[in-house]
Amino acid sequence: MTLLTDSSPDANPYRLPRDVHPVRYDILIEPDLEAARFVGEVSIDAKVHASIDSVTLNAAELECTDATLRQGDRTVGADISFDPDTERMLLRPADGSRLEPGDLQIACIFAGVLNDQLRGFYRSTFVDEAGETHTIATTQFESTNARRAFPCFDEPDLKAVFGVTMIVPAGLMAVSCGEVVSSETLPDGRRRDTFADTMQMSTYLMAFIVGDLEATDPVDVGGVPLRIVHVRGKSALTSFGLEAGAFALAWLVDYYGIDYPGTKVDLIAVPDFAFGAMENMGAITFRETLLLADPQKATTAELLRIVDVVAHELAHMWFGNLVTMDWWNGIWLKEAFATFMQVATTDAFRPEWKRWDEFCIERGAAFDVDALSSTRPVEYEVISPADAEGMYDVLTYEKGAAVVRMLEQYLGPDRFAVGVQHYLERHSYANTTTTDLWDALETSSGEPVRSVMDGWIFKGGYPILSVERHPDGLKVSQQRFTYGGDAPNAASAGQSDSELWSVPVMVRAQLAGTGTVERRFLLSGASTVVDLGGSVSWAVVNSGGHGYYRVRYGGDLLGAVARQALEVLDPIERYGLVDDTYAAVVAGDASAAEFIELVTDLGLETDLHVWQRMIGGLKGLHAIAEPTGRAALEVLIRDLATTALGVLGFEPQPGEPDLDRELRGVLFEAAGGRGRDELVRTRAREIFETSIGNGNAVEPNLAAAAVQVAAAAGDQTDYERMIDLYRSADTPQSELRYLQALLGFEPRDLFERTLELIATEVRTQNAPYMLGAAMTHLDWGPVAWKFVRDQWDELTSRFPQNSIPRMVGGIRGLNTRELADEVEAFFAEHEVPQGALTVAQHLEKMWVNVRLRERESARLG
Repeated sequence: MTLLTDSSPDANPYRLPRDVHPVRYDILIEPDLEAARFVGEVSIDAKVHASIDSVTLNAAELECTDATLRQGDRTVGADISFDPDTERMLLRPADGSRLEPGDLQIACIFAGVLNDQLRGFYRSTFVDEAGETHTIATTQFESTNARRAFPCFDEPDLKAVFGVTMIVPAGLMAVSCGEVVSSETLPDGRRRDTFADTMQMSTYLMAFIVGDLEATDPVDVGGVPLRIVHVRGKSALTSFGLEAGAFALAWLVDYYGIDYPGTKVDLIAVPDFAFGAMENMGAITFRETLLLADPQKATTAELLRIVDVVAHELAHMWFGNLVTMDWWNGIWLKEAFATFMQVATTDAFRPEWKRWDEFCIERGAAFDVDALSSTRPVEYEVISPADAEGMYDVLTYEKGAAVVRMLEQYLGPDRFAVGVQHYLERHSYANTTTTDLWDALETSSGEPVRSVMDGWIFKGGYPILSVERHPDGLKVSQQRFTYGGDAPNAASAGQSDSELWSVPVMVRAQLAGTGTVERRFLLSGASTVVDLGGSVSWAVVNSGGHGYYRVRYGGDLLGAVARQALEVLDPIERYGLVDDTYAAVVAGDASAAEFIELVTDLGLETDLHVWQRMIGGLKGLHAIAEPTGRAALEVLIRDLATTALGVLGFEPQPGEPDLDRELRGVLFEAAGGRGRDELVRTRAREIFETSIGNGNAVEPNLAAAAVQVAAAAGDQTDYERMIDLYRSADTPQSELRYLQALLGFEPRDLFERTLELIATEVRTQNAPYMLGAAMTHLDWGPVAWKFVRDQWDELTSRFPQNSIPRMVGGIRGLNTRELADEVEAFFAEHEVPQGALTVAQHLEKMWVNVRLRERESARLG
């Protein structure tokens, strides 16, 4: 099949010509933090491949002067011109001469602004314990923002070596990808730091940071020094991140079978950061909440997230940095694999956290998008920088990781790991496409990996497997799963090959009167009979729970599985049963009553992740129910949660598993929040007062849940206290916890105050996500929508551009036809260029929820 249209440089106006490629950059940067500006010089050693009359580079938002071109002994000045639309700079010899094949040195002086958009070379601020504000200059170059810091060949396949020198105030710390190799004090009192050369790499992996920072002592990890860099005064929050980083680096070296490709690892906590973290080579930047923590105050989920993100970025040092995608259409090659590796690493770090079970929740977000008609393939054509920005979503990360996990389980972990090592060894310091990975895995496994996986990567959507009894075992059929529209969920005899996948299926079943059998097979056609040796009493398809597909059991098979779910299904399989049933409700293939019956039957469940999905589904139905239905669901949530709490115990016990502590928090929040249980609310108030006072420490999972319950039942006095706690929080996790709790207060006037706070005070790294969450508020979501609508221009100019599509995601919580019509009309006139497809998906899911409400709300009453 034709997978992509032509995205070669000659066919794409945003691509650079291939007549020149860089070999080495020498960059001098002088940031002025007070003036929020920087100046610099760049010298690029390059190779010319054909006789040309000009050189084309990338540059954006820069003032460039004094450019020269040197070949051999001849140096000429260059005339500079810019194309702002394609973010390119043209250098033409001022004397009209041509540049001939061979070595070329390009030199340029440039200047720019330290912006507030959290991209390129930008400014970040923090307030110290004395109340003094400090400014940091830091970088974020992925995907196409290195060109905002220095003129360069800003495409992933144009790799080069980088040498960096920074001139900074004497009292500040400077960090880059290499270690400092020389430092000298200049006559004006500033300091000149020169850093070791990098390996050959892409521009988007370059970084330089300067500010009032300090670093931990390095930890030696197999000869590689690893440390955490942070704003002054937060050294007490580094121990857990160091432990996670040291473990992850050592584990990844062992898994990949290749030494770490750099010379040092700095994990750098930045106060303002648009993403979660960024895999700059040897100088990885993070949001503070994803690196710095007090393990005695952080919840299990917060600590798990730190390990995840540290492992994700370190995984990139090989998968992305050492071996890099050829062009931005292949972002999934690095991001999906790093997501897969973060889960594997965290699972090795704390096996008791059952990280692969937790991944089902994240995979569910991909399922949700991939069931829409506006979904996209994991890999698709990328032309412009805006197209590249649109690739950073759950399909690239979570769907990509899910299909990689499905493949790993089908091939076997050992054969899979050997293929990965082969891929990395063969393509080190080079660039690849998706087929290179499939070829390596085919070599290691002997399986037809490419023919199996192309459908999952180059085609949107996923199948649902219908399972029926057969005299010999089971009949399994596939068809595309959707939430409605033109593609029905019912099986179709006329289904085309484009709606079929090569599905790696794992089955476990009990034969009538005998034992349990297991089968592994590849479903490539519309249906097949699985010979199990006779009729079955029960069967679980997607055994192990790692397949990227849903399952629908026909006849009495569903009842047979559900009745014995707690005895015969693993927790990850029970999760899939609950998740698939709720998805069927959303799609109109099952009723809300069927989901409620299943959840009620699982009332004795003890697994955290299954409970999270059960409660999530009940909250989803509660959000679309009429008042009488809401009241009934509140009773159900309250009864289920308090009963489970009674079994688990309301109070933490010494030595109990981490996941039991987390489950207690989940159940406590459900009972006191949507369940409105007065006894739980009273207890939450007591826990809240203890946790913020000087009394005994409160178990973090329970303390975090108590904050949310206290907010849900709180008044204006509680609100004022919560704002004070947010502003004075002593850890990044506490700050975010109190901020999010502000959206839980029920009075409208307090909700509107929170909206104003978000728009004016909250850091722009958090504000868009908070406004998105505000639109999902049970009562005041429409108020938040109107706030966003009325301040659209101001908000979108202030917030980082990559965050706008994520803010818009809140419209999924709006579920009345009147509001949906208004929202759709608004976005017909207000484009989001960097996330047009993502916004289309948000709009479609909004309408899915409208139809769900119209179909089920009255029945729930």
